[in-house]
Amino acid sequence: MTDPSSTTDLYAHLQAIDSVTLDADATFADLTSLHVGGRPRLTVRCATDSAVAEVVMLLDALQMNFLIVGGGSNLIVADGELDLVAVVLENREISLTTEGVLRAGAGAVWDDVVLASVEAGFGGIECLSGIPGSAGATPVQNVGAYGAEISDVLVQVLLLDRTTGEMEWVPASSLELAYRYSNLKFSNRAVVLAIELQLSTDGLSGPLRYGELARRLGATEAGERHPVADVRAAVLELRHGKGMVIDPADHDTWSAGSFFTNPIVPVALADEVQARVREVRGAEDAERMPRFPAGGEHSAKVKLSAAWLIDRAGFGKGFPGEGAPARLSTKHTLALTNRGSATTADVVALAREVRDGVQAAFQVILVPEPVWVGVAID
Repeated sequence: MTDPSSTTDLYAHLQAIDSVTLDADATFADLTSLHVGGRPRLTVRCATDSAVAEVVMLLDALQMNFLIVGGGSNLIVADGELDLVAVVLENREISLTTEGVLRAGAGAVWDDVVLASVEAGFGGIECLSGIPGSAGATPVQNVGAYGAEISDVLVQVLLLDRTTGEMEWVPASSLELAYRYSNLKFSNRAVVLAIELQLSTDGLSGPLRYGELARRLGATEAGERHPVADVRAAVLELRHGKGMVIDPADHDTWSAGSFFTNPIVPVALADEVQARVREVRGAEDAERMPRFPAGGEHSAKVKLSAAWLIDRAGFGKGFPGEGAPARLSTKHTLALTNRGSATTADVVALAREVRDGVQAAFQVILVPEPVWVGVAID
């Protein structure tokens, strides 16, 4: 194999792979839900698992920088001309069995996966309706919302081992899944090609654990289960109300979803935050501060609401106001949005201002959820 010294050489290698389409014009602004980011050297669209595997192994053999892109909903990529290849997953097949086993290619649009499960009367992922991105991203960061996580139903994941080139189904138990974490998240050792879920088949949702959703559905007891279609409709209504369902015509939804993870802190620090809020905003507001047992390995700690902290630190909805290219959503303080002309630099500057403001107000450090490529918040 020759070392590609030009884009022409690279084209020749890639064009020999079945189910691959090459695109020299796409930018990361085209490929991400935040619509920011520069131009990769080349965009390679892969329609099958084997195409993804062959492309990845070829680029590894050629020692070329590349970035795997699914739905692009969790990426912050640098501006300008970028010396890397974008590998776009377009293996979108979805299959279901009568026993509730669902398999989806990594490139499948995640909400299409949820819709397919609901239309089949299968329960377990309806609370994850409306989340942007692709199926392959869900195990990487253990996607969750409204009291549910992909780890609740994930059985196994088809991985490409970048060292050996082998494709193998591995059990979910091997991924060390935790809050917004798996051992795939900060590792380049493997690429997710497909996922397998085990869903319930009785037409009912998973147990309702999120108060706002349970109230919307009229639940009277913790852990109630409701028809999956009803739960999906309620979740989509809630997400629409927060600007968290992507609408190409609405800049308030041009975001990476929840930008910061909910911080897990020692109980003593949570108490200090609550005391500070009581001092500045009064006892009533302090008593309403969301704080929940973190559970698991963090059983001695407390999970706080990043959105609540952002707001109480002085960053309200729509901050910093009309005319800013990057703003907090006018519906939800946890979403950083591109108002149509923002660059990656604009988004990073806003993220840094919000993070530093929360730290100054409460000594809590917010951690960004998206993957950063060629740029950093620090």
